[in-house]
Amino acid sequence: MLLTINCIVEIVKQCVENRIIKDTEISIDTTHTQVNTFKSTPERVMKYLAKKIFKTYEKETGVLPEHVDQSIPNYKEISDNKEAKKVMENYLQTKIEKVEDIINVQENPETYKVIENAKQILKDPKFIEQKGVRSIVDQDARVGHKSKTDNFFGYKTEYMITTNERIITAISVDNGAYVDGRKFDELIELTQKTGLDIKEVYGDKAYFKNPILDKIKEVEATPYITESEMAYKIDEERFSYNKESDEWFCNQGNATVRKVHRKDKSGKETYKYYFEKEKCKNCPQRQDCVKGTSKARVLEIGINTPEFYGYSQQQKTEEFKAKYKKRACQEWKNGEMKNFHGLGRANVFVN
Repeated sequence: MLLTINCIVEIVKQCVENRIIKDTEISIDTTHTQVNTFKSTPERVMKYLAKKIFKTYEKETGVLPEHVDQSIPNYKEISDNKEAKKVMENYLQTKIEKVEDIINVQENPETYKVIENAKQILKDPKFIEQKGVRSIVDQDARVGHKSKTDNFFGYKTEYMITTNERIITAISVDNGAYVDGRKFDELIELTQKTGLDIKEVYGDKAYFKNPILDKIKEVEATPYITESEMAYKIDEERFSYNKESDEWFCNQGNATVRKVHRKDKSGKETYKYYFEKEKCKNCPQRQDCVKGTSKARVLEIGINTPEFYGYSQQQKTEEFKAKYKKRACQEWKNGEMKNFHGLGRANVFVN
């Protein structure tokens, strides 16, 4: 993979140096790849692991392991899902220990390898919660989400592309549970190594995160990234912000008069903005706006919200709306890679 990444950087670099690629705009996105096998429950994975231990031992020694009961519990008959998992977990751990006692690492290297693999899978706390290994055929694949209701089993490819020439400048492949944007810094730094003069960066709301926006600012580019309701939760019909005076205003004309910085035990930081009491006292919206016995409205927001407000206002401009259409280049490239280059499904080769 590293060789592929370096090849991409070097090829794009030569194209930039020879003025074949002249773009100054890049876009980032992820696309999913289905694995070429099905996802199993932890119970079924443990059943397959037990069978694989026995089969590998028999293949290496010519006989089945003596004094080891090879009958596998029928977990499907157990109505309680948690109990079924526990039964299979105890069964597999017991069989691992018994086979481990009768093998020799030098004489039974393959059996030892299968046992160590099974122990690693069981050790992962995410495994029993169905967030770890879901197939012994492809143990790197994970369940990911295309949307709140649509998931897939496989991998995610995250990549940067020039918006006009549609040339991939940097790429990263991870399992399906990968969180979009986690490797943004790495990808933009690889893109910079190609020699591209990055002026604009495009992305969907998954990239509306302060570290990403800060990185774009660091490379002196302009972000064209749609706001995320998860990161930015201000109701702009009720509140507006003045950056110069660091004040929030409500739709009834009241303004904040005090600001307090807070940090809780978990390290989460917020700002509390306090509105003027007298105006809140006589406000016609007081009943719906002021909580409990408070004398005035208190607006508690994330520490990045004031900055996000500025991005939100920018996105309402016609210039932003026109520019953002360039992100469609990503959909074109996704289609090309899946329809013509096999990115839609990952093939697994088993020895």
